[in-house]
Amino acid sequence: MHASLSDIVADVSANSIEAGASLVQVFVIEKNGLIELKVIDNGKGMSPEIVARAFDPFYTEPGKHDARKIGMGLPFVKQTCDACGGTVELKSEQGKGTTLVCTFQADNIDLPPMGDLIAAVMSLFNFDGDFDLVFTHVKGENEYSISRLELRDAVGGFDSVEGLSLAKEFLRGQEESL
Repeated sequence: MHASLSDIVADVSANSIEAGASLVQVFVIEKNGLIELKVIDNGKGMSPEIVARAFDPFYTEPGKHDARKIGMGLPFVKQTCDACGGTVELKSEQGKGTTLVCTFQADNIDLPPMGDLIAAVMSLFNFDGDFDLVFTHVKGENEYSISRLELRDAVGGFDSVEGLSLAKEFLRGQEESL
């Protein structure tokens, strides 16, 4: 099981980056008694056969992680959604990308805490590669959205302590404004 909802965001989004996506869109939407996590990418996508097995804990996509034979990420996501009165929906098309949408009842006693969303987003922004990740957080009627590439350019890159600190402070300010 994931320890927090931020862990789910990080896990699913990292899969999108590893799938060669040039654009990953991540949404955390907290409205009307629900929390919705949505990750949309334009990566390599999955065949219908792989989608059908994606929630099987004893399956992992061939060649994805040669050192392991099981894939626990999505099965744990589904387990968490089920435990919290939520839903999970996976859509994917080879060569076009993947969309994962998870919902959770916000007042469910089994709902994991949100966790450190800023740390999760910063870890995703720090992945190597030439991709953009657009993170959007909606809380009630308030929201913000930030692009990895725009933030990287604004702070002078993520390869220095100063750049990382500025990016983290920006995200903290955005979270506090919600």
